[in-house]
Amino acid sequence: MRALYLIDSITEITPAMSGAVVVSGSHGGRSVGCYALGITPPPFAVFFNDAGIGKDRAGIVAIDHLEQAGVICATYGHESARIGEARDGLDNGIVTAANALARASGTWQGQGVADAVAQLRRRHSPD
Repeated sequence: MRALYLIDSITEITPAMSGAVVVSGSHGGRSVGCYALGITPPPFAVFFNDAGIGKDRAGIVAIDHLEQAGVICATYGHESARIGEARDGLDNGIVTAANALARASGTWQGQGVADAVAQLRRRHSPD
């Protein structure tokens, strides 16, 4: 089964998380994509808090950035899980947006993050 990491901030990402599913408590804004792509190879999939989505989709633009790099990415609602707490994102988060790679892998808007993560880990196991 593919590894899972919970990190409250995407700044905590390490090379050990390459190829894994990562749930972060960070917002899904522009800057987080750079952190996620700062390890080689990058994570297999990343989930972020949507931080209310905001002006011009500012809280979820990482989904586009990571899609261009070939990484599955989705965000979960700020009203379903606390910003900055990855465990709450996994346990209570509800997907609000997903890039095309995530959707093609079975992640959909309205799905619980725990269900999406379990599905990604099972279906796309490197073993």
